[in-house]
Amino acid sequence: MKKTLILSLIQSNIFWEDVDKNLLHLEELISKNSNTDIILLPEMFNTSFCPKSNHLAETMNGKTVRWMNEIARKKGCAIAGSLMISEDEKVYNRLVWISKNGAIHTYDKHHLFSLIKEERYISKGEERLIVEIEGWKICPLICYDLRFPVFSRNDVDYDVLIYLANWPVKRIEAWDTLLKARSIENQCYTIGVNRVGEDGNGILFNGHTKVFDAFGNELLSATENEIEVLQIEISLEDLKLKRRQMNFLQDRDDFTLT
Repeated sequence: MKKTLILSLIQSNIFWEDVDKNLLHLEELISKNSNTDIILLPEMFNTSFCPKSNHLAETMNGKTVRWMNEIARKKGCAIAGSLMISEDEKVYNRLVWISKNGAIHTYDKHHLFSLIKEERYISKGEERLIVEIEGWKICPLICYDLRFPVFSRNDVDYDVLIYLANWPVKRIEAWDTLLKARSIENQCYTIGVNRVGEDGNGILFNGHTKVFDAFGNELLSATENEIEVLQIEISLEDLKLKRRQMNFLQDRDDFTLT
């Protein structure tokens, strides 16, 4: 068990539908980073958020997953990000988590962004993912999932809640508010990794990559509109202390999603 985890959060511009350029750019950013346990990338980090272009979907043996495997191997850490994956004649917005030993875990985005009709091009996932690493339990989710507290609910005593996103400037106040709310209601570290720049549809992104503790205190916030690699060390002992001080989770309602 590790009492602390070091996380590297990549707040990057994402080049529209250009896999090679994105992987090269991200590799350059990651190369400047050392001594980390987990690298976190934004939603659809290899193409930008372009569900209409689902012809860009790769397989789990494709270029991007192989690239992630190589990064995990070289850096001796876990890496996670979402991309379009083609499987069984469907395309998913899939969060791929690769552990430092090469083990792969996946989560397919459950809440598809109906405002731009993501559901027309992307198939819906069903099950949440809980990753266990070095004695920690982590729940990684994707962007629009942030708006749905029941799906994010801490009913399994996870320690860290993660959202990998392409969240636009015009709704960034909701991003800030909801990340804080999720940390408070679930008594966990909550991490939001967002992109910067402009996508191929002219949508602007200003980052606001953030980390909150179990009391909703902001521990880290990226510089607005800047490409940054941020590092933070989080403590399991501090999390457990906060839960002992104010154990609201013991009073949560017992119900099951159907």
